[in-house]
Amino acid sequence: MNPKPDLSGRICLVAGASRGVGRGIARGLGEAGATVIVTARSSETGPRTEMRPEAIEDTAREVDAAGGEGHHYLCDHTSERAVDELVHWILRRFGRIDVAVSSVWGGNEGYDGERYPDGAAWGTPFWRRSAEPFGRFLGAGPYAGLLLARAVAPAMVSARGGLLVLVSFGTEEGYLGDVFYDLAKATTNRLALACSAELGAHGVTALGLSPGYVRTERVRDLGQTELATESPLYAGRAVAALAADTAVATRAGQILHPGDLARDYGFTDADGSQPPRFRVGP
Repeated sequence: MNPKPDLSGRICLVAGASRGVGRGIARGLGEAGATVIVTARSSETGPRTEMRPEAIEDTAREVDAAGGEGHHYLCDHTSERAVDELVHWILRRFGRIDVAVSSVWGGNEGYDGERYPDGAAWGTPFWRRSAEPFGRFLGAGPYAGLLLARAVAPAMVSARGGLLVLVSFGTEEGYLGDVFYDLAKATTNRLALACSAELGAHGVTALGLSPGYVRTERVRDLGQTELATESPLYAGRAVAALAADTAVATRAGQILHPGDLARDYGFTDADGSQPPRFRVGP
């Protein structure tokens, strides 16, 4: 096993961190000793998405408990102004951003395990459903990622260094089974490639991360825990390993999988296992 990465003194931003993969990534960075600013729309002192119990304050406390320094900031990542204000606040308080992660995803809001709010089931043929919800999928994934990327890029370019991670789902092995989901994830993956192409010359690395079927709070509530392949912390340890890798630029523009990275870097999931890359289908 490789030693745990040391991110002491690093300033990390994890967007979409009130729960799920984002919370796992924040915790993984905290384990490595980083200062982690966690953001989302759900707060103990304000509204919460879908009236869920999780909040950014919970995540900040988990970062502290893991060994890092957690800070929380309430932010709607579909608002360009709100994201710009968030980044300006971080730069005023901490002076820089070393790692920025977009784990924002609201495409499944209202999904009860069988149907979306408009009544369509997962995988309903595209010609049998309204296209209107597609805008929400784009806004709650790739658009939010773009807003974060453009807000943090100037500071990273000025510093000639930084890591930008866009959490998505790999589409290289085929169709993901639902037209809106597939197109949203493919767009985010292309965004990672485009950001890499434009930022690479300035010393900034952009890449995508594709977790498997993660044991999130939503998966638990839908009674699908046994189907899950990994915990949210697996993705967090993957990001921490990438952030500590001085040769991370060699992975720029790629869509990476925690299962593959675990073998490269020697980290494990929360239970000590190393789940392989998750693949859709047989």
